[in-house]
Amino acid sequence: MEATPTVLMAMWAAGLAAGGGLVVRWQIVGRGYVWLTAGVVVLVGFGLSLISGSAVAWAATAMAAAAVFAASRAGAAVAAFALATVLFVVAGLVDSSVLPLATGALFLGAVTTEMMLGHWFLIDPQLPRWSLSRLALIGAVGLGVDVVYLATQGLIAGATADPILGWAYLALTVMTALLIVGVVFSLREPSYTGVMAATGLSYLAVLTAFGVAVVGRMLAT
Repeated sequence: MEATPTVLMAMWAAGLAAGGGLVVRWQIVGRGYVWLTAGVVVLVGFGLSLISGSAVAWAATAMAAAAVFAASRAGAAVAAFALATVLFVVAGLVDSSVLPLATGALFLGAVTTEMMLGHWFLIDPQLPRWSLSRLALIGAVGLGVDVVYLATQGLIAGATADPILGWAYLALTVMTALLIVGVVFSLREPSYTGVMAATGLSYLAVLTAFGVAVVGRMLAT
C-alpha cells in the first residue's frame, strides 16, 4: 500500500463514480446531474490514465463517459457508474491492495459527492435533504473504517516513528469528522441557508479528507 498519485486518483475516481451511481439510483436528480458527475469522473479518470498509462484506467474512464450518453435512462447510467467504479479500483491495485482502495474511495467519494449534490440544490432547491444526510453518514462510516484498517496496517507504528505526521493525521481526521458532523447539524436548519452551510462545510471536508487519505497511507506504508 502506497500513497502514490495512481492510488489516490483511483480512489477518488472510484468514489466519485460510486457516489454518482448512488445518487442516480435514488432517482432524485435529472440528466444534468448525471452529465456533471460523469464529466468530473472523466476528468479525474483522464488524469489517472495519463499518469498510470493503464488500459484498465482508460476503460474505466470510457465507462464513465458512457454514463453521459445513458443519462436519460437511470438504470443504464447506474450500471455505467458501477462498472467504472470497479475498473477504477482495479486500476489502483498496481500500488495498493483492494481494501484500502475501497475504504478510501468510500469516504472520499461520499464527501465529494455531497459537495457536488449540495451545489445541485442551487438548480433544484426542492431536492430532499435526506440525500445529503445519507452521504454524510456514508462518509463518516468510510472514515471510521479507513482509520481502523490503517491502524492494523502499521499506522500507529508509523505515527510513533514520525510524530509530526502522526499529529497531522490525527488533526486531519478529527477535523474531517467534525466537518461531517457540522454538515448534519447544518441540514437541520429549515431555511435554504442550512444547505448552503452544509455545502460550504463539505468543501472543507474534501480538502481534509484528502489529507487523511494521503498522510494515513504514508504512515502505514
